[in-house]
Amino acid sequence: MSVLTPARRKIAVGTLITAVVVAASSFALKRADAAAWTTVQPGAFTGEAFDACTAPTSAAMKAWRAKSPYKAIGIYIGGVNRGCAQPQLSAAWVKQQVQAGWKLLPLYVGPQATCTTIGGGRKLIDNAHAETQGRVTASDAVAQATRLGLARESVLIYDMESYRTDDAACRKGVLAFMNGWTARLHDNGYFSGFYSSVSSGVAHQVANYSVPGYTRPDYLDFARWDLVSTVTDKAIPATVWPGKRRMKQWRGGHKETYGGVTINIDNDYVDFAPLPKTKAADFNGNGWSDVLGRSPTGALSVFHGNGSLIDNNQRRTLAADFRAMNAVVRIGDLNRDGREDVVARQTNGDLWFYPGTGTGLGPRKRLTQGWQNMREITPVGDLTGDGRPDLLALSKGNNLFLYAGQPGPKLSGQKLVGSGWSGRTELAGAGDFNRDSVPDLAARDTDGKLYLWLGRRNGFTGTKVALNMPATDLRDLTGLGDFDRDGYPDLAAVQKSTGNLVLLAGTGTSVRPPFRLATGYAEVTPLA
Repeated sequence: MSVLTPARRKIAVGTLITAVVVAASSFALKRADAAAWTTVQPGAFTGEAFDACTAPTSAAMKAWRAKSPYKAIGIYIGGVNRGCAQPQLSAAWVKQQVQAGWKLLPLYVGPQATCTTIGGGRKLIDNAHAETQGRVTASDAVAQATRLGLARESVLIYDMESYRTDDAACRKGVLAFMNGWTARLHDNGYFSGFYSSVSSGVAHQVANYSVPGYTRPDYLDFARWDLVSTVTDKAIPATVWPGKRRMKQWRGGHKETYGGVTINIDNDYVDFAPLPKTKAADFNGNGWSDVLGRSPTGALSVFHGNGSLIDNNQRRTLAADFRAMNAVVRIGDLNRDGREDVVARQTNGDLWFYPGTGTGLGPRKRLTQGWQNMREITPVGDLTGDGRPDLLALSKGNNLFLYAGQPGPKLSGQKLVGSGWSGRTELAGAGDFNRDSVPDLAARDTDGKLYLWLGRRNGFTGTKVALNMPATDLRDLTGLGDFDRDGYPDLAAVQKSTGNLVLLAGTGTSVRPPFRLATGYAEVTPLA
């Protein structure tokens, strides 16, 4: 059945106010002190769960752990519309329940849709400033999670109660709010969840799942009170939130008793697993791939990604003047300090190593000289299998050479791994594209299409796989790690005709059509 009012009903009633929203750049949030003990929640969990308006006492949790069918509980960590006091909910309570074996599902009840159906007196989204409001709200959710010891990589689920679907301004406000919420959570290394009715909020999230520029939630928590414990639903295609990214509230408020303890609960079925971290291109260490690019002024910047887009407003200048560099690549963690590093070629042929610091670049070191005869340079990952990233270079004589990363850090001497590469351009390390534990190489061939050269230890197998992608309109092809965190490495490039930065999402056998990540990259080059 359709859920008209599928509320968790954990919403506060108060005086309706108009939120005053300030720009994110001027927003100052006093973060709570981090708990001494932290945990990632819920992590991997499949099974029955419940949520209650108030976190139960430890004694009640112990009784239910012993007698109930539930192994996970939804907890309301904050939000201006949270309806119940939380005298039990503390970092100590979280630690005690996790150590007892419970999985926790953090829920946050913030501003609601302006066309909400859950009565009056709610604090609402400011549709004119919804995205900024979503970011500010997410910052508070992160602070509350931190206070409770819920670490990065935890899923924070936004509780958006049912709302009317005939109000376009209201719908746009919800989407903009959630766009800001998810983007800010990703900035801080947390996953985004979204709870709502299948007939309103969920339907709109499904419709916007692949809209360019929309940062969709990572996990979906949908309400349909049909008494069926499952995560499949006729209103939610299998192609959206696939593979352990769903949770269903299948029964509304009622009382259950176990071990002599009665609690008023909603029933949930959960099928969650952590999203795989990108193995490359994460410059700031928040789990999401980033892009490096040089502006016309010569400044080298990192443009932070959030899984659905590259936010040009979330950029950091790494070096003020890289005009003397005619090639820039992210080689990976060459010095083995846990951070992404940069290699750049100067116009005189010198090759320089710039250690990444997580926020910038450290003092440079010259790796080698005489690279002016190389027409293409690209990182390839660990092709030698020694745990260090390697570099490929294509000479003007059309020979492909491997330079292995070594302690120091430094590069080994060249090893020929391919010849006859005339006309092949836009080389990019594609990561372990086909998931055989060896990195692969993508490039544009003489027919203008993209292909994959399958890697083997210390070289390539000679097998070339078509990626079914015309590439004559693409420049600065680069490996982007697992940008969307679906388990497959991806590629990025700039469309010459539009100046858009686009994602070529990997599937393991091909790439999907270009998906716009950002605009305004016509003069950003090179890209890395």
